[in-house]
Amino acid sequence: MVDVDQLSLELPGTLQLAIKVVVALFLFGIALDTRVEDLRAVVRRPWVMAVGLVAQYAVAPGLALLLTLVLDVRGSVAIGMLLVACCPAGNLSNLLTHRARGDVALSISLTALSNLAAVLLTPLAFGFWSGLNPAARELLRDVSIEPATVMTEVALLIGLPFALGVLVAWRRPRFAERAQRIVEPGALGLLLLVVVGGAAAQLDVLVDYLAVVAVPIVAHNAMALGVGYATGRACRLRAPGVRAMTFELGVRNTALGVVLALGFFSDLGGVVLVAALWGLWDVVTGLALSTWWRGREGSVARATSGDAIVGP
Repeated sequence: MVDVDQLSLELPGTLQLAIKVVVALFLFGIALDTRVEDLRAVVRRPWVMAVGLVAQYAVAPGLALLLTLVLDVRGSVAIGMLLVACCPAGNLSNLLTHRARGDVALSISLTALSNLAAVLLTPLAFGFWSGLNPAARELLRDVSIEPATVMTEVALLIGLPFALGVLVAWRRPRFAERAQRIVEPGALGLLLLVVVGGAAAQLDVLVDYLAVVAVPIVAHNAMALGVGYATGRACRLRAPGVRAMTFELGVRNTALGVVLALGFFSDLGGVVLVAALWGLWDVVTGLALSTWWRGREGSVARATSGDAIVGP
């Protein structure tokens, strides 16, 4: 079996294009669901927003770096973990927050802000944190990456569709409301198709290298959710806000991570494997946690209602 650092993974051009379309649709959907009130929420809660951004681009990647060193992972796996850690929140976090009966307005505001900031912060944060891991730094010496090229790629995948979505939401709010109901589930369905198609195309590789990346992915995902929960508690948010912050920092835009991994690190198989499999595990843990929170909230509500009926 080839060492994961020498493994080359490339998907067909049409599949790579499909992933980029899905990323753009996700961001377009986020923008369609962004209202002036959401943007005002950023101004009303600048402290919470600032703490969220610091946690997302400094605390979470810093802890991810420590995790790569503690687990002593291969260089390409470390690059993949840090790449995912430096990606912004995905709009799956909004869906999970809604399912968990969290603060959806806060979730949407944080998602919009983190994705706008990602145009600049994702390339800078990734370059900084990956340079602090010796194994990752050694591999990156042989990879020619221009920061301007990464910023351009992120801007086209995030900035352009987001700006277009905001424009549509502003000028045609009724149309945006109707379109958002189609774009969001449509993008999620396309993402599942793309993931399944990509996994089927590389099934033998996934089976061979699953043991190499499984523990880092599970540990990193749990840590990211924990950072989000701790950040929400540190900001003294109410329970719905804590849930929103948990998913904002714990659920990454892994579709963007896969695009960047395929575009710049296709010859470093661990990077692509981590980004792709993280996306699958993200959905599993996110749905499990949001379902648990939803059930717990329902139980509390029923208990409170019962107390109100039988109480003095």
